[in-house]
Amino acid sequence: MSEDKILDNVITTRMDKFIGWARSYSLWQYVFGTACCAMEFMSVSSSHYDTDRFGAAMPRYSPRQSDMLMIVGTITHKQAPVLRRVWEQMAEPKYVVAVGACAVSGGFYRNYAVVQGADRVIPVDVYVPGCPPRPEMILDGIMALQEKIRNSKQYL
Repeated sequence: MSEDKILDNVITTRMDKFIGWARSYSLWQYVFGTACCAMEFMSVSSSHYDTDRFGAAMPRYSPRQSDMLMIVGTITHKQAPVLRRVWEQMAEPKYVVAVGACAVSGGFYRNYAVVQGADRVIPVDVYVPGCPPRPEMILDGIMALQEKIRNSKQYL
């Protein structure tokens, strides 16, 4: 009788799958907001959208405490070395989400001053298009990153 109760309350899994699940729900974000998309991004943290249920509630203000870099807005060539340094200061494993048309592809800025996509400076894991992207799209990007983390190999 007691063995049946134990079997009903025990879940077995692989250690790397458990670590992937735990990492996917403990995303500490660092927001690199540079333009108008940052204003739209602020609404994602409101109670209506509630990023806390995804484990990404409180932004960190030091890249050394973060594992998810949210690039929100236009990246200029003068900002690119700063963005690269922020990314290098983050601890492993680190993830990057490019939010907005300007961060994804340079947006409608086709000139000498704007980098034509954040992936030309650092590797990007998830792209969230839009000008500006709706908060629901940003949440979809966070969920896509969670799925990517859960399905990736976790090093112990």
